[in-house]
Amino acid sequence: MRPRLRAGWTAITLVIVLGLALAPATGTRRARALGDEPPGPDRAAGITVYYTAYEWLLISWAFNEVACHVVVDHEGLPTYGEVYYACGEDIYDRWVTTAACDDAESSNPQICRGYYLQLWDTFPAHREVAVALPPPVVWVTLDGCTSVDSTHLCGRNASLVLTAEEPLPNETIDRLEGTIDGEPFVCDPACLIDLFPTGAQGVPIEFWAYSSYGDSSLVYQAQVRMVEVVSEIPGEGLQWYVDVLSTQWRGTPLAGCSQVWEAFPPIGGPPGWLLTPETPAELATEIPYEYLASNLLLQGMADAGDCPNNGLLPGGQISPCGLEAALPAVTDWQNRFDELIFEVALDTGVPAQLLKNLFSRESQFWPGVFTGRPEVGLGQLTDNGADTTLLWNPSFYEQFCPLVLEAETCETGYPLLDEETQEMLRGALVRSVDAFCPDCPLSIDLQQADFSVAIFAETILANCEQTGMVLYNVYGLPPGEVASYEDLWRFTLVNYNAGPGCLGLAINETDRAGEPLDWEHVSAHLTPVCDGARDYVADITR
Repeated sequence: MRPRLRAGWTAITLVIVLGLALAPATGTRRARALGDEPPGPDRAAGITVYYTAYEWLLISWAFNEVACHVVVDHEGLPTYGEVYYACGEDIYDRWVTTAACDDAESSNPQICRGYYLQLWDTFPAHREVAVALPPPVVWVTLDGCTSVDSTHLCGRNASLVLTAEEPLPNETIDRLEGTIDGEPFVCDPACLIDLFPTGAQGVPIEFWAYSSYGDSSLVYQAQVRMVEVVSEIPGEGLQWYVDVLSTQWRGTPLAGCSQVWEAFPPIGGPPGWLLTPETPAELATEIPYEYLASNLLLQGMADAGDCPNNGLLPGGQISPCGLEAALPAVTDWQNRFDELIFEVALDTGVPAQLLKNLFSRESQFWPGVFTGRPEVGLGQLTDNGADTTLLWNPSFYEQFCPLVLEAETCETGYPLLDEETQEMLRGALVRSVDAFCPDCPLSIDLQQADFSVAIFAETILANCEQTGMVLYNVYGLPPGEVASYEDLWRFTLVNYNAGPGCLGLAINETDRAGEPLDWEHVSAHLTPVCDGARDYVADITR
């Protein structure tokens, strides 16, 4: 079906609306054919930079003649590159191999060979520098929809809204152009484009904006899915679930990692273990964790004085009597991180319930560490886990690295750092989530434990990225085209728990056997050393 345009929107709002209605409307007109391909952003401004110039002379020892002038904009000796650029290859080669004059030669410098540098003058200078100006952008939102469980329940008049922004004060957006499922549209300056019901994979949309500056925004992509469902409420009739995948999305948070994998969540929203509830209170649990209970008893946070040996068995495990006595403290403690988990979920997109389930499995919410164990913190981070975080979550690396190393060193990027520096950075990340503190009350630094919640969310995001690449390397397609959203999360948990080697082997064996890429078949190919990940995934996805 060809999209149709509706007039009547103001030029100030400058939006494209993809309506869900299929019937023609008054005042519609067909989309015009697109013109040339958009040129993309191309804008810069010149600014004057004032600085102190340092003029150095490169002088020959033998003849005391000036071979060349080197002018730099910084204190200290010119760099090798600056001398090479100013003096040429021949003079540079002779200068760089010049040895220092010894004591005998210093009394008669004419017998010395080569060249030496001499600071000659300093003076104020200025130059013109080109600075890139911010380009126009286009954002995506929905109108007429209600966010429900990481998806959107929409009525008949709901719309997908594209909003263009021109950041330069004296310029305006001329028009928007694009295609929806291959059909072109152009808006000058506003239009309404009907959106037809789609299949499970949705339809692709490309869009961009032209500016009066003479350039355009980048070409952006989105994948939009609209599926009709019969409402469970009697008399409601048909409803539409709408999901959007785009880097330009500015609505309520999308389903976690869906954009990374280009994978739509299940129609109607993900299962409970992949949700972030409406409030932190909905994360509350009352699970009788034995490991947590024994630690609370040992630290005096629970009282089992009426039980033999204060509720503890000879080996340090908790007795049934001790567990019953400690239950109120266990319940309070396992929910003490709920607000933080909720806030971090909203900030990162990692499902809050998944994050809480992971902490439950890894540490039972006790962030202490025992000597000799390689895992630390609520999510039991290891050195290999830290490596994954720093390698596969570049935005986190850019924030974390300058807290440990010089900013100039960090600019190299984690993959290009030498092995010793990488090791130092991994160690710092592991220590940042290690809440064990022998001199603190309970032997735990609670502030450090709170801080670690966000670190573990960033680690999960890194595992999303790495999992997606493992699948792409085997199938050569976006992960969302070869596996379901739920199974992609299960694969990510394998990656987090057992590592990419275990996941990669199982994926390769599944592909080699010609089997569907789903959890049933992939888990069947986990090797014996990796097989513990099966129970790990089962615990977290309950």
